[in-house]
Amino acid sequence: MNTFRKSDHRPGRILYEVAGLAWLTDVPSSAVPVVPVLNHGADWLEEPRLDEVVPTLAAAEQFGRALAHTHAAGATHLGAPPPNNEGEGWMGLARLPLPETPEKSMTSWGAFYARDRLGPYLDAPAFTVSERSVLDRLCEKLTSGVYDHDQPALVRANGHPAARTHGDLWNGNILWTSSGATLIDPAAQGGHAEEDLAALAVFGTPHLQRIWAAYNEESPLADGWRERMALHQMHMLMVHCQLFGRGYVPETLAIARMWA
Repeated sequence: MNTFRKSDHRPGRILYEVAGLAWLTDVPSSAVPVVPVLNHGADWLEEPRLDEVVPTLAAAEQFGRALAHTHAAGATHLGAPPPNNEGEGWMGLARLPLPETPEKSMTSWGAFYARDRLGPYLDAPAFTVSERSVLDRLCEKLTSGVYDHDQPALVRANGHPAARTHGDLWNGNILWTSSGATLIDPAAQGGHAEEDLAALAVFGTPHLQRIWAAYNEESPLADGWRERMALHQMHMLMVHCQLFGRGYVPETLAIARMWA
């Protein structure tokens, strides 16, 4: 078997990924397949190297429907870490707060998003003082609850307060094979399902509109979901502002001004 070995010497980084892959595998057969971990140590893991193909419209539709079932597997609370995770979370090179219990999280999505998903990056050197004030206003508005909205229908039907999300679902973390989409490199967590859907649009995903439509057919989204896609992209964009500088600031501030 052709295999791929990944190493990362940051404490807990590989173990978080392994725990996340296991959690995303512990879902119904109707959910999105996840790359298997063949072996791992504290700072390395080994996976099979999959043969990639160009995604078809049918594969995109299948992926959208399957992602709805991944999310519907649920989580105990917003920010919930995968079971057996032994440290903090990571999204790429950025640290990711993962409240361990519902009591340490927030029941309001807006308050959680402001505190744990945007708040950690407000002091990024990329932002000027005036730009930071716009972001502060957005966080205040989020915390007020004015933008809170329901999870998709299947998540609610299963009685879960949060979706089981991949957490870093840009196109590079989807491998399209002859059997369909396979997920890799998660930042798995309890979250709002719309954040995964929004992440697909940040750098572009083939047949994105069909993925969204198929998802919405399988597990209807709350009214206004298309308009909220930009708001749900803020977390990923804020992370990029912290890691890579001002190149991502104009897009980030444009969204912030629209919602602040």
